[in-house]
Amino acid sequence: MKPKIDPPKIPDDNLAILTHEANSLQTKDEFRLGYLKDVTIDSQDAKKVSFEKFIFKNVTITESSLIGIELTDVVFEKCDLSNVCLTDSFLHRTEFRNCKLIGTDFTRSRFQNVRFLGCSSNYASFRFTNFKQAAFENSSLISADFYHSALQKTSFTVCQIDQAILSGCNLEGIDLSDCEFSGLIVEIEDLNGCIISQHHASSFVGLLGLKMK
Repeated sequence: MKPKIDPPKIPDDNLAILTHEANSLQTKDEFRLGYLKDVTIDSQDAKKVSFEKFIFKNVTITESSLIGIELTDVVFEKCDLSNVCLTDSFLHRTEFRNCKLIGTDFTRSRFQNVRFLGCSSNYASFRFTNFKQAAFENSSLISADFYHSALQKTSFTVCQIDQAILSGCNLEGIDLSDCEFSGLIVEIEDLNGCIISQHHASSFVGLLGLKMK
């Protein structure tokens, strides 16, 4: 059963347009009821910046470290956050729609009611991340790293997850049956209770010490 994900709660109006402030972020800056569109945020280094009830559309963030960022009721649409450092962050009621998150680092973060829709997240790091009510849908997660993450009420729907690292994850009840992969980096004990399709079975023969003939 897919988890129920609470969507971002953002009003239809009263959103202020954020302009030059985005390229001068300071530690513990707070932004609320805002909108940012068609800009590039470059070379930012700040901690515990928070955004609440905020929309990012067609925004590119480059060469930046935003450790401990807090996102509540936030939407990213057609944004590029590739290789951005977002470790130790907290995301609540946040959606990424058709975003580019290649190599983005979410290590040790907390995700609650978070959805990834049509995103390219190859090589992204979710190591030691706590997921609670999260969904990846129609997204690419090739070689993404979920090492020792908690996947509570987390779903993967029509995703490319080839060579994703799932070692140390409890996959009981996780349905990977409609995902595309030829192999995963995982321990045999992690797979107990995981749901796969029949054509995936051969991918795990080596873990059992078997050889197919």
